[in-house]
Amino acid sequence: MNSANNRRYIILLHLLVWMMLLGFPYLLSGQSMEFTQLVKRSWIPMAMYALLFYANYVYIIPRFLFHNRLLQFIIINLVLVGLLLWFKQGVVNDLFIDSGPPQPGGTDRPRPPRGLFVYIDMLSLIVPIMFAVALSMADRWKKTEAIRNEAEKEKLQSELKHLKYQLQPHFFFNSLNNIYAMVDVSPGNAKKAIHNLSKLMRYFLYETNEEKVPLNKEIEFLNRYIDLMKLRFSDNTQVNTHFAADIPPVEVAPLLFIAIVENAFKHGVSATRPSVITFSLSVKPGEIVFTSDNKNYPKTSADKSGSGIGLENLKKRLELIYPNAHQLSTHIDEQDNYKLSLSITVNDTRQIVDE
Repeated sequence: MNSANNRRYIILLHLLVWMMLLGFPYLLSGQSMEFTQLVKRSWIPMAMYALLFYANYVYIIPRFLFHNRLLQFIIINLVLVGLLLWFKQGVVNDLFIDSGPPQPGGTDRPRPPRGLFVYIDMLSLIVPIMFAVALSMADRWKKTEAIRNEAEKEKLQSELKHLKYQLQPHFFFNSLNNIYAMVDVSPGNAKKAIHNLSKLMRYFLYETNEEKVPLNKEIEFLNRYIDLMKLRFSDNTQVNTHFAADIPPVEVAPLLFIAIVENAFKHGVSATRPSVITFSLSVKPGEIVFTSDNKNYPKTSADKSGSGIGLENLKKRLELIYPNAHQLSTHIDEQDNYKLSLSITVNDTRQIVDE
């Protein structure tokens, strides 16, 4: 529908331009030009220009010039220009003999040589050809850019799907490892964890297919995952969450924060020492900030918490989804506390309020 409307708009624009070009000579002459002179000096040349322009724009340029047949393109246009010159200098001049008033004194002014008129007419006939070439090149460049942008968009969507499919088995693998560790120690918690995992996987499968999801859905998903992880660890591990209570109707790319949570549990929990992990999410006008704070315990060879692709996956997704609109930073202080912060710029700030 848009293409049809655009085509009608272009046709209407061409008609208006030609109507203006045909009417200007008559209006500029103060409506005193004789009809025969108007036809000879304005309408017939305009018709010749239109013939050359549309013959090139519609057929000759796409068929020959754009298919690297430059010699044929030049020959065809030379023949057309020659025929139109013959028509104007011969047929038109014979049909419309200049019948202007005699010059004072009974003698006409000396006329310029005929060859000068031929030269001027030839140059004037080349102009619509050049204009057709320029317009065709512009149209071709626009179409090429549109195709290139579409290809880039398809490539982006393909890469995002690949990263998402990579994230799902990674998440599922980590969760199963956590449940496996609970089976012998706490079968009741293992059953509860399996039930929670089924809800998480339902979110994975059915609610993350869109480009953006409501932020409150992402927070609900994170809370369930954190509850699942808590079942695995003893009272020696304390998990604090400070998520914004009043979540505005903001949308974000799905599954952005889960890699940060996984990373904190993977590196921030010790089997022998007390561990504290803190997650925070704040929503400011035009910005969402997610942070994690935990101890940086080295990962042992016996740790089967995953292959470490989570944060790398997150960095790639951020570059694709939020180019120049995100900031991801990490820092380890002197007390060996690992701090990670992710800031995302959001477009719709009309309903975003401070906490």
